[in-house]
Amino acid sequence: MKTLTKEMQTAITPAMALDLLKEGNKRFVNNLKVNRNLLQQANETSDGQHPFAVILSCIDSRTSAELIFDQGLGDVFSVRIAGNIINEDILGSMEFGCKVAGSKIIVVLGHTKCGAVKGACDHVEMGNLTALLTKIRPAVDDEITTKENRNSNNSEFVEKVATINVKRTVKAIMERSPILKEMIESGAIGIVGGSHNITTGEVEFYPETMIINSTLINE
Repeated sequence: MKTLTKEMQTAITPAMALDLLKEGNKRFVNNLKVNRNLLQQANETSDGQHPFAVILSCIDSRTSAELIFDQGLGDVFSVRIAGNIINEDILGSMEFGCKVAGSKIIVVLGHTKCGAVKGACDHVEMGNLTALLTKIRPAVDDEITTKENRNSNNSEFVEKVATINVKRTVKAIMERSPILKEMIESGAIGIVGGSHNITTGEVEFYPETMIINSTLINE
């Protein structure tokens, strides 16, 4: 697997970038990971990097974007924070990754059985974690189909909240970053939300969040 160069990155479209991630996840699920010389990639990227994707995911130890999408050094910008939420610093990092460094797609990736989502469902308050979970709470409130047992013991409720949280984050990126919004609407980059199943390894992308070539899929 070749290390990404600027020329290779430039040739990748947002749709191609999504396909690269889908293909990588299929390899991961089937345990057919590409044989890479990571030391060589480290050397070849020492003078510059040209990742094709920015992936916002949770800090959960089972959800490393490079592993579940079978990518190497220099392939993706990996932004990780509990509950895959956004703030000014993360938005700034995404703007750098896309506007300055040339990435072609933003992925907001939640996962099953997310501890941060469970904490928000249970109204956990603990130190600085309180402020972080507050950013997930709107997704809890938006889940109105569950009338009883609205807590972490209800696994179906937790997964519904996790899905809503991803979709809210995709929307918030568009609303809070004029730079990224313009790039998405012009087709320069794409954006999509999805979820990683920590049991099977499979990533499900949400079509209703997918904006590729300024077209909202299944709108």
